[in-house]
Amino acid sequence: MSSAKTNIYSLKAKNLQGNEVSLDIYKGKTLLIVNTASNCGFTPQYLGLEKLYQKYNKQGLVILGFPCNQFGNQEPGDEKSIAENCLVNYGVTFPMFSKVNVNGKKTHEIFRYLKSQLGGLFGPRIKWNFTKFLVDKSGKPIKRFSPLTKPEQIEKHIISIL
Repeated sequence: MSSAKTNIYSLKAKNLQGNEVSLDIYKGKTLLIVNTASNCGFTPQYLGLEKLYQKYNKQGLVILGFPCNQFGNQEPGDEKSIAENCLVNYGVTFPMFSKVNVNGKKTHEIFRYLKSQLGGLFGPRIKWNFTKFLVDKSGKPIKRFSPLTKPEQIEKHIISIL
């Protein structure tokens, strides 16, 4: 995939219901793209992510959650159990997608693109669940946040680009 020809809006992913979603439906929106897991020490970040989504969704923020089972087998369930966990335990209403790989040969194209645009402190490899990528309204990835960065710490960056 050539990053010169690729932009975030040319990419697609399956949602938890198994339907393919083109990210072009989010043109003009500020995106926060997160790799998630249901059984991780960072899983309570779902609460903070949902709070940001509720607070800024009407102003154009969309949070996209991508479950991943590549770190400590912390997302072993199927799409139905992931959906139930997100809704029942954390009240998640932002879009959630089917499980993806964020590293390795089978890295999902969205994360391949994001990592090519925003390498991490120690290289592009994603180190753990709840790594977050902030994408501006024009589709440009502008900032990457580590799993240690809590959603409320990202709020000032979101406000600055809404």
